[in-house]
Amino acid sequence: MDEKDRVRKLLYDHYKIQGSLIGVAAGSGMTGKYVERGGADFILALSSGRFRQMGVSSLAGFLAYENSNKLVMDFASKELIPIIKDIPICFGIIPSDPTIELDQYIDEIKEKGFAGINNFPSIGFIDGHFRQALEDDGATYDREVDAIRIANQKGLFTVSFVFDEDQAIQMIDAGADVICVHLGFTAGGFLGARKILSLQAAKKKAVRIFNKCNERNPNIMKMIYGGPVTSPTDVKFMYDDTDIMGYIGGSVFERTPTEHTLTQITKSFKQTNDFNYDGLIETIMEGIGGQENYINFIKKYINLHYMEEISINELAKILNLSRTYLSTLFKQELGISFTQYLIDFRINRAIEILETKDVPLNIVAKMVGYPNYTNFSKIFKKYKKVSPREYKETYVKQSL
Repeated sequence: MDEKDRVRKLLYDHYKIQGSLIGVAAGSGMTGKYVERGGADFILALSSGRFRQMGVSSLAGFLAYENSNKLVMDFASKELIPIIKDIPICFGIIPSDPTIELDQYIDEIKEKGFAGINNFPSIGFIDGHFRQALEDDGATYDREVDAIRIANQKGLFTVSFVFDEDQAIQMIDAGADVICVHLGFTAGGFLGARKILSLQAAKKKAVRIFNKCNERNPNIMKMIYGGPVTSPTDVKFMYDDTDIMGYIGGSVFERTPTEHTLTQITKSFKQTNDFNYDGLIETIMEGIGGQENYINFIKKYINLHYMEEISINELAKILNLSRTYLSTLFKQELGISFTQYLIDFRINRAIEILETKDVPLNIVAKMVGYPNYTNFSKIFKKYKKVSPREYKETYVKQSL
């Protein structure tokens, strides 16, 4: 059994057990190590993944900052191949690279221990005059199809990014094992692309392409990548009433969580000098927290997360208490309801911002946990008898 057949059997077995497949585009050994532990079914080693680890946009993989193939070979052969033992790793190759002889380079990929290849960066992302210029110079999607065909002949597993029905048919005829409809660059986070397809449009596109695939080969593995699909809920929406078998993600697994986690942790350390906070959490989770500890936890939680959506139900689940009991306990201890305390806290934070920073009012609202400015303005006026705008103008006049 060659590598192609081994990987196909492995993934089909996983699919039968799990009901779906997950691939991860990784840019470092750390990402690879932990997504394997988390249950990923395979890994794509991509140049854009490496750039993400440098803190720059995935778009860097399409610019002449580095030789894409060399970048992937360097990091993946050193960081992924030695430590990832139980799941296949596919090499993200740009076949139009003028510095390689394609057939020989795919042999080198195989010799290094990669299970297969993936066509990335793909010319399918590019359109307009630049696309035409690239094709005139021989950098065509046909070269990507050739790479898949060569890898297939050499017994390597192949994951093909496609962008329309014709490309999907080309890749199926070339022997691709996975047809992955690429939905565009991942949305979300600080580096995410801003122009994205809506989930509904993305689903229609994927279904349209996969219907064409089924006419050619109904047994082909069908997966999706990127675009507006950034959460398990999004993935479920894409799966519902379709024959999509899995999801491949890049930024959603390594960039976005890292951004959010590091930012929030840093903010937490900046916002509080209470080094007993972790101990308080440990105490509560061990089930030995008293009433005072519960209330302290809620107050500290609000202090760190007031800019986010917070509910008494959520906190009750964290503390493993009933909502009714926690709500009653909070009011007994502080004399006001949880909702009132949260509103007071947010309004006070808003006042601090209004008095110290020249920030647009709709941004102030979002900074204190009210994404809808109209709601924020109504609540602010109810408790302060003036609108946020009036408050700001009055404060500015008094300061002059």
